Amino acid sequence: MSAELELSFRPDDQLTEVMRLRVQSLQQRDQKRQDGERLLLPNEAVYRLDFSKQSLRFSHWTVRLAQAGRLTVTATSQLWTPDLTNLMTRQLLEPAGVFWRAQGDASDAPVQCYEADAHEFGERIAELAKVRKVMYFLFAFAEGCSPETADCSITFTVDS
Repeated sequence: MSAELELSFRPDDQLTEVMRLRVQSLQQRDQKRQDGERLLLPNEAVYRLDFSKQSLRFSHWTVRLAQAGRLTVTATSQLWTPDLTNLMTRQLLEPAGVFWRAQGDASDAPVQCYEADAHEFGERIAELAKVRKVMYFLFAFAEGCSPETADCSITFTVDS
């Protein structure tokens, strides 16, 4: 029998701060980013997913947005070692998960998403979980969405 495992995305405040300091440092010195470097935008934060199990199959997303807004979740590849290197655009995986709640949606209406992309994205995360204990993501908050109004988790079936 297979069990379900729900993992919540957790903010990585320390890594977000390091990436913000990188942007600030470049601005203060009037320098440009490295060729291909992906700087953190003001509406973005770094989140992480810690895998307690490796043999997973994607089941579904659970995204709650307390108000109208858009949340875009982009995964980073296993080639990014945040403590050693800057994030490069080539290390961002596609597709991204895009979730939104439109103005005027009922508070109990389900959050909308591009279902095919979200499903493919979830399957990709399950594949990467086989070789990783931790995965990092960029969360972009837009159109009224913020870290305080968004909650995101992903559920997998654990292969026994």
